[in-house]
Amino acid sequence: MMSTSSFRRRSLAALVVATALGLSGCASGDEAPASSFVLLDGTTTTTADLKGKVTLVNFWATTCVTCVKEMPSLVSTHQKFKDKGYETIAVAMSYDQPAWVANYAQSRQLPFKVALDNTGELAKNWGDVKLTPTTYLVDKQGRIVKRFVGEPDFAALHNLIEDLLAKS
Repeated sequence: MMSTSSFRRRSLAALVVATALGLSGCASGDEAPASSFVLLDGTTTTTADLKGKVTLVNFWATTCVTCVKEMPSLVSTHQKFKDKGYETIAVAMSYDQPAWVANYAQSRQLPFKVALDNTGELAKNWGDVKLTPTTYLVDKQGRIVKRFVGEPDFAALHNLIEDLLAKS
């Protein structure tokens, strides 16, 4: 018979493995999935439109505490690099109410593109994103350079963006 502590260790190990498997999907070096982002204003941006720019794609929700906490840092990152060939797209998860997303974007005057993932197709195509925030940094050629689950280290992110912008 298995002891309680042994059972707990095995259960924890199984949880770690299951979580790791659940986080699989788009990885560094992969081509960013061909995607069409429907923005709050009704226009559309595609991954093809973003080639030639360093792009941060952030999956978030208005009900996600960490997402709301990191949003000012995403805004300042966007402001710092937007004139150098950098783009930000914040993709609201399918379970987020469109009115809440629109209100959040307007009341915080988000300076970047905000998309709605009404069907969940974007999250599915980008590695079956379930945890928010999940953020991808895509280079000028359309390859995923880095994926962050949770709030990124913004100093390290800024260094990486600067390196990617310097490359042709």
